[in-house]
Amino acid sequence: MNKHTAVNWMARAALLGTVFLGTVMAGRTASEPAGSPKVIKVTAQRFRYSPSEIKIKKGQSAVMEFTSMDFVHGFKIPALGIRADLPPGKITRVMLTPEKAGTYDFLCDNFCGSGHEEMSGRIVVTE
Repeated sequence: MNKHTAVNWMARAALLGTVFLGTVMAGRTASEPAGSPKVIKVTAQRFRYSPSEIKIKKGQSAVMEFTSMDFVHGFKIPALGIRADLPPGKITRVMLTPEKAGTYDFLCDNFCGSGHEEMSGRIVVTE
């Protein structure tokens, strides 16, 4: 392939990519691209999660991004079978797509001291 042919193909590929990207981006807003999960930042610290109540719509994908401030806390939603360790200084991501409306309790399941029993929260899934 000569230099002229290669440049021609690259120009066509760039044009096709631009047209495709424009089609995909149609209807999206800058704050929430279509198909992107909702990102929810959660801090874990003795003896609480912040926020302790999280609202998600039924069928909406969400990524919970946990940061532990002081201990290897646990995160568990018994009703949904979800569990993760939250080591300090690292971001731990938990993907969630609730299929039923309702309230789902979550808790720390790594003993973190007196007050551990109170380290809990809930996810409220709405229609």
